[in-house]
Amino acid sequence: MADKKSNTAISDQLIALLLALPWIDIIAEAYKLLRSLWRGLAEEGMYEVLEHESTLELLDRQGKRARFQKRQKVRYLQNNIIAYQDHGWSDGESLLDYQCSPGVVVDQYRPGQKTYILISLRDNKQRGEQDEFHIRWNLRDAFTRSQEQWETEVSHRTRHLLVQLIFPKARPPVRVWLGEYLRRRARLLDDSVMQRLPDGRWQVEWETERPRLHERYALKWEW
Repeated sequence: MADKKSNTAISDQLIALLLALPWIDIIAEAYKLLRSLWRGLAEEGMYEVLEHESTLELLDRQGKRARFQKRQKVRYLQNNIIAYQDHGWSDGESLLDYQCSPGVVVDQYRPGQKTYILISLRDNKQRGEQDEFHIRWNLRDAFTRSQEQWETEVSHRTRHLLVQLIFPKARPPVRVWLGEYLRRRARLLDDSVMQRLPDGRWQVEWETERPRLHERYALKWEW
């Protein structure tokens, strides 16, 4: 009889202890942890971008001719990667005289406003290997308005992002903003982002560390 009472008392204590635990908080924390883990696996992608440097050069004061070039250093996160995907968009005509090294362009498709370019690596890349891509193309009639912009979309996990705009000597920008679409905000950049090059042209430079994944950063200017 005493043992039965003792067992009952222990059971009552265990029940009381369990009821006293903050189960709602525990479940909520477990859910956040699992969601974070799942998001990390889903967003890992085929590669991460160690360095992204791009330059848009406006070649005349009317904004009719422009040239874009990009250097992207990547590290592969999976085995057996055989292709790399690039993309681009703008007003007017873009992706003219497209060039990429290393790799060979094997397909282009445009599901909406953005054009995707599929590049065959002509090799089988393994996890941990690195490549440095050099890409360039020309644009026509893309920046003919008094207010224009150039977007950079972070489609892969990126460590360092640098964007440069180069303006003709005879037409520097009056002011430059940075827009962030996911955060729905814009801010005016100060004069420290702009400098005059030795040949008289004007350069705007903006950079950031670990930019937000899937964010679209837009450098907007009035000129």
